[in-house]
Amino acid sequence: MGRGSKGWRTSMTFGPSPALGAPSGPAHQSAGAMPTIPAPRYPPGVKIVYFGSGAFGLPTIRSLASEHELLAVVTQPDRKAGRGGHLTPTPIGAWAAEHAADAPLLKPERVGEAGVCDAIRAFDADAWVVIAFGQKLSRALLADRFAINLHASLLPRWRGAAPINAAIVAGDRQTGNSAITLADRMDAGLVLGQTRREVGRTQTAGELHDLLADDGPALVADVLARHAAGTLKRGTQDEAAVTLAPKMTKDDGRISFDEDADRVRCLVNGLSPWPAVTVQFRGQPLKILRADAQQAGMERAPGTIIDPALGLVACAPGSALCLLDVQPAGKRPMPWPDFARGRSVQAGDRLEHE
Repeated sequence: MGRGSKGWRTSMTFGPSPALGAPSGPAHQSAGAMPTIPAPRYPPGVKIVYFGSGAFGLPTIRSLASEHELLAVVTQPDRKAGRGGHLTPTPIGAWAAEHAADAPLLKPERVGEAGVCDAIRAFDADAWVVIAFGQKLSRALLADRFAINLHASLLPRWRGAAPINAAIVAGDRQTGNSAITLADRMDAGLVLGQTRREVGRTQTAGELHDLLADDGPALVADVLARHAAGTLKRGTQDEAAVTLAPKMTKDDGRISFDEDADRVRCLVNGLSPWPAVTVQFRGQPLKILRADAQQAGMERAPGTIIDPALGLVACAPGSALCLLDVQPAGKRPMPWPDFARGRSVQAGDRLEHE
């Protein structure tokens, strides 16, 4: 898990959050416009059509395949990747090809096309599970189907493509997963259940991604069980509390040491491992992959290395960033002390933000 893992806790709070409130306002109108969810009709062994592309869904699809029946797996088409530009399947596509050979593997460019829609709806499934799929499911596709979406935030906070990054960058002390219905607007469905997890000070987005992914199977299993028992409750989201988490880009990895070190800490950890905060050290790019922050008595020009052994870098007056893990260009990630010894880093050396 890496540095900062001690003290992480998870609370499996199943069912809609009481803070979501009763159905009212725009959120209720949007969710209510979707097709009515049918009454459960299946035994404990559930027939599933799984929609997903990203690695976030791997623990859940493994769990579903072991406990239920995968009728089909729908994922994004293979894309060119790497320096050679070879066609590469999605993480879910690669897993399904190896471990779910009996389930048809569909890779449509547009899942809403008439022929594709008909083919998917032809599967006699009890439930559809959607996790990091990457395409919108149309009304025609969803009509009269029970479908749940697993999203990596405590909705309505952090709707969008990068909720894990956004939670750490914003300094949230707690985040989690939400299981929701699908709605016309992005991540605006009814909340069927949530799990919660504390965010550590030096926890990176990559580490939090994996922890939340591992929380997914229990939440999805709980929602499916409550739906089968007829006890599934649905909570609306408070539209006044909505925050957005757009897709991250390399431009987001720009920092200024003129800011308070705690703000820089959140940005560094929230963008690690990608797109990563990159600075210049002796004219060469250096990625900062993990950092902490502390108060500093001596004031130096922002970006100045105060203590090479501890990796302390001056930020806004009275604060210092503590470098923990870095990655030089063309090298593997390494602890800061290893980098400092190898490059003979001295007090007074500077990091320049790009």
